[in-house]
Amino acid sequence: MSDKHQTTLTLPLEGMTCASCVVRVEKALHHLDGVESANANLATEAVTVSFDPAKTTVSAMAEAVASAGYTLVVREERERQPDDTSTIQERALAALQRELLIAAIVTVPIVAASMNSSFVQSLGIASEDLGKLLFLAASVVMFVSGRRFFSVAWKLTRHWTADMNTLVAIGTGTAYLYSGIVVLFPSWLGNHAHAGDLYFDSAAVIVTLVLFGRWLEARARRKAFDSIRNLLRLQPKFAHRVRDGWEEDIPTESVKTGDVLVLRPGEKIPVDGIVIDGQSAIDESMLTGESMPVDRASGGRVVGGTLNLTGSFRMRTTAVGSSTVIAGIIRFVQEAQGSKAPIQRLVDRVAAVFVPVVIALAVLTFLTAYFIGHLPFTNAMMNFIAVLIVACPCALGLATPTAIIVGTGLGASNGILIRNAEILERAHRISTVVFDKTGTLTNGKPVVSDFTVSDQSDRKSILQYASSLEMRSEHPLARAIVARAAEEGIQHLDVESFGARAGMGSTGQIGRKEVIVGNESLMNERALGYEPFVPMIEEWKREGKTIALVAVAGVVCGAFGFSDTLRPGTREVITGLKDNGIAVAMITGDNERTAGAIGSEAGVGEIIAGVLPDEKGKQIRRLQLDGKVVAMVGDGINDAPALAQADVGIAMGRGTDIAMEAADITLAGNDLSAVSRTIMLSRRTMRTVKQNLFWAFIYNCISIPLAAAGLLTPALAAAAMAMSSVSVVSNSLRLRFMRWQQFVR
Repeated sequence: MSDKHQTTLTLPLEGMTCASCVVRVEKALHHLDGVESANANLATEAVTVSFDPAKTTVSAMAEAVASAGYTLVVREERERQPDDTSTIQERALAALQRELLIAAIVTVPIVAASMNSSFVQSLGIASEDLGKLLFLAASVVMFVSGRRFFSVAWKLTRHWTADMNTLVAIGTGTAYLYSGIVVLFPSWLGNHAHAGDLYFDSAAVIVTLVLFGRWLEARARRKAFDSIRNLLRLQPKFAHRVRDGWEEDIPTESVKTGDVLVLRPGEKIPVDGIVIDGQSAIDESMLTGESMPVDRASGGRVVGGTLNLTGSFRMRTTAVGSSTVIAGIIRFVQEAQGSKAPIQRLVDRVAAVFVPVVIALAVLTFLTAYFIGHLPFTNAMMNFIAVLIVACPCALGLATPTAIIVGTGLGASNGILIRNAEILERAHRISTVVFDKTGTLTNGKPVVSDFTVSDQSDRKSILQYASSLEMRSEHPLARAIVARAAEEGIQHLDVESFGARAGMGSTGQIGRKEVIVGNESLMNERALGYEPFVPMIEEWKREGKTIALVAVAGVVCGAFGFSDTLRPGTREVITGLKDNGIAVAMITGDNERTAGAIGSEAGVGEIIAGVLPDEKGKQIRRLQLDGKVVAMVGDGINDAPALAQADVGIAMGRGTDIAMEAADITLAGNDLSAVSRTIMLSRRTMRTVKQNLFWAFIYNCISIPLAAAGLLTPALAAAAMAMSSVSVVSNSLRLRFMRWQQFVR
């Protein structure tokens, strides 16, 4: 199926409670013709579907999901908002809170009366009447607060499937039904019926504890989405628009492309745009993770949600609504949070058979206890219920997605945009990082690192001649000479008859003197000797520097050495990577001498020089064939093949669009330490996933046998099940407090 016919949507889901639910939703969608892939996520309570609109519709998908017992929240494209899932979670949490409150208020007197029936009877209430009162109270808990369990379980049973709701419904329903028969129809049970065999308290406590666990779990999961909510809060509610010479305050959603807005110090920028007059320092840390503000003047781009710090300026809007940078980042993060890590496939395979196996184990527990262990019927029944309740696979379903949500959200809030969960998992295995040189390890533009003149020349006047000539040129080396003159406060002279020689240099007339700035080839062509400078030139070349000579009135009287300087902190970042067992290489099209000088200064282990753009991908492949898991870091068009070939492609955020399109991870800023933080984030996230899965599996391995042996009451089983889910989510939330500096040396 061609990708061009595919549409991908992420839609909220209602009713999922465990890993088994995830499998059923995906299976229902995969049965539809035209659905290419479907990834349901328990933690985000949403499903991401790729489908062919010519073959199926969102309405058809909603019907398929409904037939499986769940609700797909369908809205028109124009009505969809980035916070749809968040809003649904808020409603679900409020409903849970109401149901929990009712259950708790009614369950407390049920438990009190069951534990002290003699006190109740001393009040003049007969045991038969007490049983009926307990039956009525338990009915409120079961069918008001616990209605959700029975409703979903019934839908699933009609389709011959089961999930966590089925386990809770069977467990609590068994205790409630048995106790109701004892109270209302004791003759049906013959010798098994006893006045003291009432388990209304167990049924009510289980429902209350399961609801309490879900409430705690839902609250904890909301914290995992803090990164998305924080991004949504970045946009201010109002903007100052200039129209017909008048300034007016309008809602941000009313701003249109092309509008002129006014920004004052301390205000948030409402939408994306270009500064048309004025200047200011902008705090972009909420997007890039970089603490230092950036200067913006006329022609500079500004991003909605960032903070204007010092100056006032006017801007022309270039993007609004879903087209803004923030909206794009939110979509990027939501797609990543809704995706699945490969490790989740193991969970899905287990979840597909988990609930039927648990029901079989519970039945086997009852039969063994009653017929072989000769336990009383009620004791065997309690063991049966305990096994059902304690084995609910909530923790299993939350183990991976909650860690992925927190990890990708934490990355986004620190300027690290990770395409999907598979990339996040893959990044923790990186063994080699390959950096592009120009614009990645270095600043990407040459500077004058050395300048010398002959003994008979005046240094300032030679620099004045050279910079005046190079003011007419757009060559990077010319720009470096002009910048050096500006630093020294040198005024420029008028130039006549300017000419540029491609790949060689520039010539021009200043006053009555001809001035030439160029390489050795240009000087040789003009037969201008530069013997006094040869020793210095050779030394600069050994250091990997580029050379330019200056001739005034037919005499070579000065020489410039140029180098591309390392980004601040580059050496520290590379040292930190190597200290953590990661090999570092540099790849460049520069010659070996220049590459060697930069590589040595940066401290990289392997230097791959003289590589053409289309060969960079082959060099990455060579490293992969050696068994290395390779990350490629670059920012230019010529890096795109290597970024695509690498196991993990990392694009610097201020690079080209094509580089970011080819990359798996985009760094919103230009801080190289984000590469280290990316690997660290992946390692910590995957460690958290493994901890969660270990706890989820070990919990069931220990608790099911204990419940089967009668060592766990149904109430304790419900408490243990609830706490297992909460512990998994809480462990994932610990990622939010990760200390970045532990990795970067």
